[in-house]
Amino acid sequence: MADLPYRDKMADNSNRAAEEEEDEEDEVVDESGYKTVKDAVLFAIDVSKSMLTTPEDADPKKPDTGLSPTIAALKCAYSLMQQRIISNPNDMMGILLFGTKKSKFQEGDDETGKTGLQYPHCYLLTDLDVPAAADVKHLRNLVNDEGEATDLLRASDQEVSMANVLFCANQIFTTKAPNFSSRRLFLVTDNDSPHATNRDARNSAAVRAKDLYDLGVTIELFPISHPDRGYTFDRSKFYDDIVYSAIPSDPDAPAPLTTDIKAANASAKDGISLLQALLSSVASRAAPRRALFSSVPFEIGPGLKISVKGFILLKRQEPKRTSYIYLPPDSEKPQIAVGSSTLMAEDTARSVEKVEIRKAFKFGGETVSFTEDELSKIRNFGDPVLRIIGFKPLSMLPIWANYKHNTFIYPSEEDFVGSTRVFSALQQKLLKSQKFGLAWFIPRRNAVPTLAAVYAGAERISDAGDQVMPPGLWIKPLPFADDIREPPAEIDLIKASDDCIDKMRVVVQQLQLPKAVYDPQRYPNPSLQWFYRILQALALEEDLPEQPEDKTLPRWKQIHKRAGQYVVEFGEVLDKAFARWQKDSGRSGAPGVNGGAKRSQPFGASGSAPKRVKKEGDEDAGISDEDMRAAFTKNALSSFTVAHLKTWLQGKGLSTTGKKQDLIDVVTGWFETKRDA
Repeated sequence: MADLPYRDKMADNSNRAAEEEEDEEDEVVDESGYKTVKDAVLFAIDVSKSMLTTPEDADPKKPDTGLSPTIAALKCAYSLMQQRIISNPNDMMGILLFGTKKSKFQEGDDETGKTGLQYPHCYLLTDLDVPAAADVKHLRNLVNDEGEATDLLRASDQEVSMANVLFCANQIFTTKAPNFSSRRLFLVTDNDSPHATNRDARNSAAVRAKDLYDLGVTIELFPISHPDRGYTFDRSKFYDDIVYSAIPSDPDAPAPLTTDIKAANASAKDGISLLQALLSSVASRAAPRRALFSSVPFEIGPGLKISVKGFILLKRQEPKRTSYIYLPPDSEKPQIAVGSSTLMAEDTARSVEKVEIRKAFKFGGETVSFTEDELSKIRNFGDPVLRIIGFKPLSMLPIWANYKHNTFIYPSEEDFVGSTRVFSALQQKLLKSQKFGLAWFIPRRNAVPTLAAVYAGAERISDAGDQVMPPGLWIKPLPFADDIREPPAEIDLIKASDDCIDKMRVVVQQLQLPKAVYDPQRYPNPSLQWFYRILQALALEEDLPEQPEDKTLPRWKQIHKRAGQYVVEFGEVLDKAFARWQKDSGRSGAPGVNGGAKRSQPFGASGSAPKRVKKEGDEDAGISDEDMRAAFTKNALSSFTVAHLKTWLQGKGLSTTGKKQDLIDVVTGWFETKRDA
C-alpha cells in the first residue's frame, strides 16, 4: 500500500475520535428514524441564441464578465461537481443541454437518432451518476476549449419542446436514481415564455412537470435577466405552472427562488458577474437537508406531545478519508484498496465466527459475560424522547456549560398534526420570558440519556434581506458534575491605566471589520482547502500547486496604514505607564525575549515557583541522532520522555505539538523517509 503523507495524522485523529466516543461505541442507530439522504442533481441548461450571446461591454480585465450565460452555467456546474466529489462522494450529478442542434440521450446515439430513446434538440452531456475524475476533466475541457464548445454549443433553428425536456429528465431520474430521497432538476434559462403561441405545448409541459413532482423531483428554476438589453424575466408567463413551492412527498420543501439572476452590466460599479451570481444562487440550493434525527417526540407537558426534527447547523469541518489507495506494481495509477478483516483465535489461528463472540466485564477478579440481548436491556433507558422537566431563567444557563455541539430542532407534522403551531408558541414564549427548558434527552435508541437545555433562537436577517439564522429551538447538552473542571487559580492582575485604554480603543476601532461583523464564509479554512486542492490535483492529474491560498493571513500593509501611527502612540503611553507602575509598586522588571517580563519579585501573594536550573544528565537535555535511530530500529521510541522527543524534533525543525504518541509518529515518519531515500 502506498504511503500517504497525511495518513498517519488522519489515523491519529480517528484514534482520538474513537477514544472520545468509546462510551457510545455500542449504540444502535435507529434506521427508521434516521437515514442518510442521497442527493441527485440534474442541470438542464438552455442553449439558445440569447444564452450564447456574450455581453458587448465586457471588461477585458475581468474574464468572468465576458461569459455567455450558457458557459457561465457550465462553469457553475463544473464548480459544483468538484465540490460534490469531495463533500458528498455518494451523490449523483448530471448535465442536460436543451435547444442544441445535436441530439443525444444514451451512449452510442448519433444525430440521426436511431438507437434508444430520442428527444430532439436535447443533448445529455454528462449522464446522471456519481461524478468521476473523467467527467470533471471532460467538463473542464469543454468550458476551456473554445473549439469543442463551438462545435457542441450551437443553438437549434427550431424551438425545443419543454415537454420533451421535462420528460427526458423524468426518464433520467427514473433509470439512474430511482430510490434517491432527494432528486432535483436545476433549470437554467433566460426564456420566460416558451411556446408563447402554442397552448397545447404549454399544457403538455405543465403535465410533464406534474409527473416530475409526483415522482418526487423538485424543479429549481434559475431565471436569468439581461439588464443591458432591457429584459427582465417574468415567471407568470410560463413557469408559475411549472415550478411548485412544495411536492407531495416533502411538504417542507423550500420555496422557489423569488429573484432572478441578473447578468450585470460590466460597467456598473456594483455589478457582479453572471458566474458569481449563478454560483451564489446554486450554492444556496445545492445542499439538501439532512436530518440528524427525525420524528422524535417532544413532550412539553403531561399528555402534550409534538414531533420535531434535529439538524446540525454549525460543525467543524475536517478532512475525511473514505478509502485507502495503493499503487499496483504494474501501473502508476492509484487504485482503491478493498479491505477485509477476520477474527483469529490466538492459540489455534482459526477463524472465529460472530456467534462465538461474547462481551464480558471484569469484576472482582472474575469475568462476567453477557449476551447481546442482555447488553441491550442494560443499555436501554427508554425510547427516544425530548421531555421538558421544568423551566428556569436564562440567566442560570452559563455560557461555559457546553461540551458538545448544539442541535437545532424544527417542528414536523409527520406524527402529530399541529406541531408547528405549538412549537411556534413555545419558541415565542421562551424568547419573551427569557427562560429555557430543562429536558431529559434521548436522541435515538440505546443512546446514553443526558440533561439538556432547550432554549429559543430568534431569526436573524442580513442587511441584504437574506436569512442568516432561522427561528427555532436549540438543544444544548449540559455537563454532569464529573464533567466540570476546577477553574484556574486567581492571579494578581495589573489593571491598565485610563490613558492606555483610550489609546488601545483607537487601535481597535481602526482595525474593526466592516459593520463590526465577522463573516466566516469569507475566510475558508486554509488547511482544509489545501488538502482538497492536493486531492483534486492528484485525481485530475493536474500539476501540484506550489503554495496554498490563505485568506486568514493579516494584511500587514493595510494594518500599518490604518493603525501604525496609533500603535506607536500606544507603545509610548504604555512605557510611561509601566515606569509609573514600577515607581509606585517598588517592583522592577525587564522585557523578556518571548514578550513577557522577567520580574525580580513575585507578582502573586503566593509567589511564583523558582526557575529550575538545567543540569547535565537532565531528562530534557539533548540526545544524539544515533541514540534516536537505535531506539527507532529496536521499536523503543516510547522509552524516551516527551521532553526528549520535543528537544530532538525541535533540532530537526519538525512539529512538536500533540501527545507523546503523536511525537513518536513524527519521529518514525522522519526515519522512514530517510530510509526510503
